[in-house]
Amino acid sequence: MTAAHADDPSLLAPGWAGSPAADATGEPAYLRALLDAEAALTRAQAALGLAPAGAATAVAEAADPARFDAASLAGRARSGGNPVIPLVADLTQAVGEEYGPYVHRGATSQDIMDTATMLVARRALGHVLADLGRTADALARLAAAHRDTPLPGRTLTQHAVPTTFGLKAAGWRSLVLDARDRVTAVRAGLPAQLGGAAGTLAAFAAYGAADPLALPEAYARELGLAAPVVPWHTLRTPVADLAGCLAFTAGALGKIAADVLVLSRTEVGEVAEGSGGGSSAMPHKANPVRATMIAAAARRAPQLAATLYGTLTAEDERPAGAWHAEWEPLRDLLRLAGGAARDAAELAEGLRVDAAAMRAHLELTHGLIVSERLAAELAPLLGRSRAKALLTDLARRAHAEGRALRELLAGVPELTGLDLDGLTDPARYTGSAAALTDRALERR
Repeated sequence: MTAAHADDPSLLAPGWAGSPAADATGEPAYLRALLDAEAALTRAQAALGLAPAGAATAVAEAADPARFDAASLAGRARSGGNPVIPLVADLTQAVGEEYGPYVHRGATSQDIMDTATMLVARRALGHVLADLGRTADALARLAAAHRDTPLPGRTLTQHAVPTTFGLKAAGWRSLVLDARDRVTAVRAGLPAQLGGAAGTLAAFAAYGAADPLALPEAYARELGLAAPVVPWHTLRTPVADLAGCLAFTAGALGKIAADVLVLSRTEVGEVAEGSGGGSSAMPHKANPVRATMIAAAARRAPQLAATLYGTLTAEDERPAGAWHAEWEPLRDLLRLAGGAARDAAELAEGLRVDAAAMRAHLELTHGLIVSERLAAELAPLLGRSRAKALLTDLARRAHAEGRALRELLAGVPELTGLDLDGLTDPARYTGSAAALTDRALERR
C-alpha cells in the first residue's frame, strides 16, 4: 500500500487514501502527465518534420518532474487560470535557447490540460480495472461456494421467500462486471486533445505543416491515447463518458456495500468483514469499515458526475468556466471509484459467511416464508379460496401462538398424507437460484 503524498493530504479521505488511484491522480502524477503531454507534442512534430529531432530530445530530457515545483506552478496558475501557462514558461527555460521555441508550439493551454487529464484518467482506470477484476474473482468464489446456501430473501425490508447466498454473490459479481465493461470501453476511447487556439489547427499550418490533420493522430500515437476526430474543446463527450462510468462503478460497488452493511448488523450477523475496524469508545466493536467507505463513495459520486455532465453546455470554441469546473470533480471521481474498487476487492476477498445464521433466520417467521409455495401447492387440493383462507388463519395462529406452520398444517385433516416436511422446508424452495448462479458465473 502506498502512502499519501505530503503535498496532497488525505486526512479526510480514508476511502481513497493509500490506494493506487490516489497515486495515479496526485499532484506528482498530474505534473508528470502535463510534462508527458508537452514532450509528446514536440516528438509528434519532429516525427512529421515540423521540428528538429534535437528539439524532441531536448524537451523530453527537460520534462523531468523533479525539475519543477508544483506548489510554485499552482500559485502562478492564478494569473492565467490554469497551470499550463507557468509550466510552459518553466519548461521553455529548462530546454534552453536553441530548442525552447519548439516547446508548446502551436498548442493552446487547453490542449495540454485536456490531454494530461486523459492520461491521468487512463492510468488511474488501469488500477480501477485491476481491483474490479480482483473483486469479481473473489465474488465468483463466494458464489460457487455458497451456490446452495439458503437465506431469507428480503423485499421492502421484510422476509419474502428463500433465496441463496450464491445467487446474491453472483448478482454482485454481475454488477462488478458491468462496471468493468463500461470502464474498459471508456478507457480505450480516451482521446488526446489538439486543436490550437480555436480548434482549427491553424497555427500548425502556419508553422509549416502540409497536412495539419496528421498531427493530432501522431500526437495521440505518442501518448497511447485515441486520435480525436475533431478537437473537443467544447465537445465534452470524453469527460461525460468518464463521469458516467465512474459514477456507475461507485454505485455498483455501493450496492454490494449496502447489502453487507445490512447483513452484518449485530442482530443479523449473516456476513462479516474479514477484519473489521475498531471503535474509539467501544472495544467490542468490529465495524464494517470497508463497506462503510464504499457506501460513502457511492453517495458522493452522483453529485460529482452531475457537475461533469453540466459542463457539456460549454459555449463558443473554448469555454470560460465550464472546462475549469471539470478538473477537481473528475479527479475526485477517479479517486472515489479507485478507492471503492480497492476496498471492494479487500471486502470480497475477506468476507466471512455464516451459513448457520442464514439457516436459522429462515425460521424466524415460523415457516411462513414458504407460504407462497403452500398457496400454489394447496390450491389444486383445497380450491383457491379455501387454501387462501386456511393459510391466512394459520399464519395468524403461527404468530399468535408461536408455533411452527408445519405443526399447524399437520392438524388439518385434508392435508393428511402430504409431505409437509418437504413443503415447509425453506431450503427446498429456492426456485432456480442455483441454475441462475451457474448461468451468472459463465460470464467472463
